[in-house]
Amino acid sequence: MNEAALATQTGASQREPQLDTSGAGYEAALLLGPTASGKSALALALARHLPLEIVSIDSTQVYRGLDIGSAKPSVSDRERVSHHLLDLRDPTQPYSAAHFLHDATLVIQDIRSRGKLPLVVGGTMMYARALREGLSQLPSADAAVRARIETEAAERGWPELHARLRAIDPETAQRLAPTDRQRIGRALELFELSGQRPSELLRAPTRALFRLRTIALMPADRAHLHRRIEQRFDAMLERGFIAEVRALRARAELHARLPSVRSVGYRQAWEHLERGTSLEQFRSAAIAATRQLAKRQLTWLRSMADATRIDPFAADALEHIRAALEPVR
Repeated sequence: MNEAALATQTGASQREPQLDTSGAGYEAALLLGPTASGKSALALALARHLPLEIVSIDSTQVYRGLDIGSAKPSVSDRERVSHHLLDLRDPTQPYSAAHFLHDATLVIQDIRSRGKLPLVVGGTMMYARALREGLSQLPSADAAVRARIETEAAERGWPELHARLRAIDPETAQRLAPTDRQRIGRALELFELSGQRPSELLRAPTRALFRLRTIALMPADRAHLHRRIEQRFDAMLERGFIAEVRALRARAELHARLPSVRSVGYRQAWEHLERGTSLEQFRSAAIAATRQLAKRQLTWLRSMADATRIDPFAADALEHIRAALEPVR
């Protein structure tokens, strides 16, 4: 685990779920790839040949009402092939890697009990890491401690709290920007609750819950991926993405600091509506952010040494994926 866990195991007024994983050894497959690499289409194509159900591994698709901008599977696709872990939360509610691991474990067990292949499809790599490697047992979020930290940050500024973190845990502070309020807050909260440096907590031993087959979709032509990102975003605009975000903004309880609203695409659309920037400025900012997301996703995928790498844009991609899944079935 790395500093990303400071964000993905945060933020909840509810207790992080804990699992009894004794004896777990279920098999499943991960189909991971950068945004716009065709993961969903390939998964649906695989379902024509294999008895499988799709488990979403997407930190935005868990939210109800975030449909167009998250490229959530259509109703017809969901009717044709069973999908899981979609629309789990209202956008005001927290969802973390720990929540995902809990929910995915139950779903995978259920799918396997019915003799089908759980195919975990998406691009939220921190969730993938949790499924592949397990999670450190970090202290649950404490609303009172977090509120106190937030109040102090409002008075003194996050850079000053970052300096405090640097004095406590230089290793963690070095990886965080002085304005990264979410991770700085979680790091200080962890230290206050446990008395240990966050970097030490995150090095605690972990173990995977499943024997997983991981397939990494790695486009050989990066320019082609960039074109697909642009084409998909323009298609979202035509489908009414801005109207979707306008409806979200009409809800008084939603604001720009929520993790759901900070999702790539939604964050830029929210800022566009709030600041009145031009459509072209919004489009450029959203596409640039999506390209950066794809770059980060590819970096994660390259770190997965055991993954089978397949070019999703190759003519025989589907056949290669089917062959890679043979040991799982």
